[in-house]
Amino acid sequence: MHDPFPIPPLPWLSKAVQPFSDYFSLTTLPLHIHEVLGSFLGYYFINIVVAPWVSKKMFPVKYAKLSPERKINWDVHVVSLCQSTVINMLALWVMFMDEERKNMSWQERVWGYTGAAGMIQGMAAGYFLWDLCVTVQNVRLFGLGMLAHAMSALIVFSFGFRPFVNFYGCTFILYELSSPFLNFHWFFDKLDMTGSKPQLYNGIALLATFFSCRLVWGTYQSVRVYQDVWKAIHHSPSTSSVHLDALKNSTAAGLDAAAGHSALPLHREGIMQFAGDEYVPLWLGFTYLGSNIVLNTLNFYWFGKMIETVRKRFQPPKEERRKSKATATRSTGVNGQVKVEANSTEVRRRNFEKEDSPIDAIS
Repeated sequence: MHDPFPIPPLPWLSKAVQPFSDYFSLTTLPLHIHEVLGSFLGYYFINIVVAPWVSKKMFPVKYAKLSPERKINWDVHVVSLCQSTVINMLALWVMFMDEERKNMSWQERVWGYTGAAGMIQGMAAGYFLWDLCVTVQNVRLFGLGMLAHAMSALIVFSFGFRPFVNFYGCTFILYELSSPFLNFHWFFDKLDMTGSKPQLYNGIALLATFFSCRLVWGTYQSVRVYQDVWKAIHHSPSTSSVHLDALKNSTAAGLDAAAGHSALPLHREGIMQFAGDEYVPLWLGFTYLGSNIVLNTLNFYWFGKMIETVRKRFQPPKEERRKSKATATRSTGVNGQVKVEANSTEVRRRNFEKEDSPIDAIS
């Protein structure tokens, strides 16, 4: 499937990035550099212009009371909400519509390329480039952990431009299916809706999507990519066998091979056109698989923290429960019960205004 947003209108941009692409072996980056930069600039514009403007219009009082650091965090969550919504829809569209991608063999999943999957790769790289810049600028706010996450995500998604496991770009970006609910969860806290029914329903959706797309889907797809990369590491480059066969047969292709020209099969004009020697360096395979293992481990850890954090939104602390019980014992009738419920909600609101949730950093 071709890239829906091809590069021809901006050939100068491809030429400008070509030396960088050659140096780092990012073969298909010149074909998608406009999507990388367009995505980066688009999210930067949302961050500094759209998010503050919309927030002031929708929540003039609450947004104005936020500290400068809180406003940065607020605007970043707006960008994350926009990005996760857009990239999820595009990735699902590519997975359903790209027939070439659906019928790939394991070699094509490792070394193959389609323009539509490259588009997802480019837009994801643009977002993580923006994420890295924002995190570097505000490292004291977001911490070294988020800095390491931004760097790792950008590097891993950039591997798709070699191309390397370009097929799995759409697959793993679907981790973002849980991100809209995560962002709404954060906004509910900041809008004094902690413990409300909308946050409860959103929390259920958050846990369900996180478990489904990250733990179940993500783990299954990780096993698949482990198998494909393991085969690729032990795979004999097809170019060598093609050259030998061609030389034995003394065909025109053999003469080309003897002269140093490519004797690759015709199908490389399509999905495998950038496959090269079908070789995966050990450092590349283990870097990708190691990063995947780390991210999957974090997903399981985060899920446990997420359950704990969501539960706390609707379960008062022990001291509050003891005070509520004592108040309920002294109170009689409906008024006493209302008083207890109001106190419970107010304490939760004050607690979650003091500091952000430990799951707010998940992306």
